[in-house]
Amino acid sequence: MTDIPANQSTKTIVIGAGPGGYTAAIRAAQLGQNVTIIEKEYIGGVCLNIGCIPSKALITAAHRYHYALDSHTFGVNVGTTTIDIKKTQKWKNEQVVGRLTKGVEALLKKNKVEIIRGTATFKDTKQLIVEGTEGKQTLSFDNCIISTGTTAASLKEVPFGKRVIDTTAALNIQELPDSITIVGAGYVGSQLAGALSNLGVKVNLLEKETHILPFMDKDLSDLVVKQYTAKGIHIQTGVTITTAQETEDGMTIHYQKEGKDETLTSSVILVSVGRKPFTAGLNLEKIGVAFTEEGKVKVDERQMTNIDGIYAVGDITPGSALAHEAMFNGKAAAEAIAGKSPKHVFQALPIAVYTEPELSTTGMKAEEAKAAGKQYKISKFPLAGNGRALSLNQTDGFIRLITDEAQEGKVVGAQMAGVSAADLSSPLSFVIENGFSAEDIALTIQAHPSVGEAIMDTAELALGLPIHM
Repeated sequence: MTDIPANQSTKTIVIGAGPGGYTAAIRAAQLGQNVTIIEKEYIGGVCLNIGCIPSKALITAAHRYHYALDSHTFGVNVGTTTIDIKKTQKWKNEQVVGRLTKGVEALLKKNKVEIIRGTATFKDTKQLIVEGTEGKQTLSFDNCIISTGTTAASLKEVPFGKRVIDTTAALNIQELPDSITIVGAGYVGSQLAGALSNLGVKVNLLEKETHILPFMDKDLSDLVVKQYTAKGIHIQTGVTITTAQETEDGMTIHYQKEGKDETLTSSVILVSVGRKPFTAGLNLEKIGVAFTEEGKVKVDERQMTNIDGIYAVGDITPGSALAHEAMFNGKAAAEAIAGKSPKHVFQALPIAVYTEPELSTTGMKAEEAKAAGKQYKISKFPLAGNGRALSLNQTDGFIRLITDEAQEGKVVGAQMAGVSAADLSSPLSFVIENGFSAEDIALTIQAHPSVGEAIMDTAELALGLPIHM
């Protein structure tokens, strides 16, 4: 490998071209910085290539297939309906993932961000050694933003193998198995359980916590359990995995529930137990970067580490490990480097899960409002009272607003289960972030019929003046 002289200098270097990294690079360039971004694998990172985006594409295809099978409900009769999973994968990879990753690369180039393919290692607090397609080179920087994301967590009791796959393999599956056991009912595990079931796969879903989607309120996740159970998905919570072994029939997984030994056999096992920060090979310990007890990089309100000029954003830092928070913090880091005062503290971080029904939460939950000493009120409107949800034949769910009665009904939190829950988390976050009240919502004319007008109905309920309930 050739050595390139250490005579190249750049103002800001970003390591990692995932959502946090590419957003930081573009914003830094927009603010006048000379920017280089280093990426060892995927432009767009896990989210665009093997996470958020491809999973939603697969979920969409699965919904289309399932709706076709159930179209007689609407008086629509179709012939034999089949799924060509290889064609589905081609569409996902070329028309969705491919277009978006090419789009991100084009945006980087448009903003004159230099892209280097390779891996980076800190030589010291002002220099990087980069090994890649152009050989080995040393780059100097004034500021560096680390955004190297995560890698899939493993389960020692169920090591990966031919019949034990991770989420990347599951999202790129070329042949549908007869059955699958999914270990882990978080975001990805729960979403893939619904998608694979819709594609005709017999699904078992195992979770160590007392309910699936443990980061969501239980009344939200209970609606998913209700629909998934009706689909034939076998759900077990409060389990401890002990081992797995290959048999003539596939893979048998052994676990304990309430002190009893249980087994399940399926064609394959999908291990979906989360992700862990990826900082291996960066040499961060050598240059003195501080970490939390959980192994994440410590940062301040500007996203700067304890080393002057070195910043970190995204999943390697404390927080939600969500792409949209990484993007928000990427902009904050870029603005801090440019000498601006970034608005780092937010009141509303939307979390959306594309299960059936869809779920979302933003701002405070009821127990958080209680813990904060707020004089809170809970108002909950069922989607069964919404005309658009009824016309879509998707009435399972509700919208809940958490208001602070000591602040004239200011909305401090919102949760939703049902059709469009993910999309409606955005306007609800806007309401919370800007300090709007239930009355502000109620006095805003909503389109009719729309699922969104259920937000107005919930606000009127909070005011004690409901029309549709």
